[in-house]
Amino acid sequence: MKIIDGTDATMGRLASYAAKEALNGEELVILNCDKVIITGREKNILKEFLEKRGRVGSGQQGPKVSRLSYKIVKRSIRGMLPHRAKRGKDALGRIRCHNKVPREFEGKKMIKAGKEKPMKYITVGEIPK
Repeated sequence: MKIIDGTDATMGRLASYAAKEALNGEELVILNCDKVIITGREKNILKEFLEKRGRVGSGQQGPKVSRLSYKIVKRSIRGMLPHRAKRGKDALGRIRCHNKVPREFEGKKMIKAGKEKPMKYITVGEIPK
């Protein structure tokens, strides 16, 4: 089992790494999902997210886009998996995301996914607010 600290990690790079490892059969736990960053202009990122949330359709029929930051990260990982095939569904089941560090993972060795911050970015935790 690999434990990944998502603090200051770029969401796309983190998602592609997690998808690749999960397809290889590795169990993954991603912590601090609300501190994962999305690069780009804040205005454009928020506009795109609000457009996705608004596209619900008549009678409140899907797709429903969650506001919870750990679900936003998991959804981006799902986009990099063949989630309609059995191996993609199994791989997605091997990934767990958390906003904070649960007690069972305190004090355990974590992989640092974050590097230096780019000039323009927004954290996943700031999107739903």
